[in-house]
Order: sequence, then structure tokens, then C-alpha cells
Amino acid sequence: MAVLLLVMPLAAALSARHAVTAAADAAALAAADTASGLVPGHPCDAALRVAAANGTSLRSCILDGPVATVVVGRWVLGFAFAESATAGPAGSDTD
Repeated sequence: MAVLLLVMPLAAALSARHAVTAAADAAALAAADTASGLVPGHPCDAALRVAAANGTSLRSCILDGPVATVVVGRWVLGFAFAESATAGPAGSDTD
């Protein structure tokens, strides 16, 4: 029982971290699509909507031409999880 009580919060934290990473990727892609003109609107507004839809908050959104870098975060079990992601067109320096 003690092992289960230790493992369950760790599993929840790991799952939350993966969810925050996926939310960051999705928000960066939404911002980059909007910055490229593929989707109408403002890139950081698109990133904000996608981050919120994934249960995270947008902490920063930086545009460098068609390349978008975002940071999203979420609190889980008293711990703050934050991830960044960068997206842009093929051939751009988006590591």
C-alpha cells in the first residue's frame, strides 16, 4: 500500500508533464500557422486558445517572422510544470 501511495502521485506528475509538452507543441504550431497566414488571426491569440483548450496557460509567445516560440504551464499536485516549444515553416531554424 505504501508503494502504491508513492507511485500514484509520481505517475500523475509524469502524465501531467507529457500533457504540458503536448500542449506546448500544439500552441506553437497554432501560432506558427497563424503567423504564416495559413490561418487568419493573431498568432499569440491562437496559441492562447490552444493552450487553454489543453488545460494549460500561455506564459509567453514570441514571434520571429514565421517562427513562433511559446511557453505554457500548469499546476499539478502543487508542482508547476512548464514547457516551451518552437514551430515554423520547413527550413527555418526551429530545432
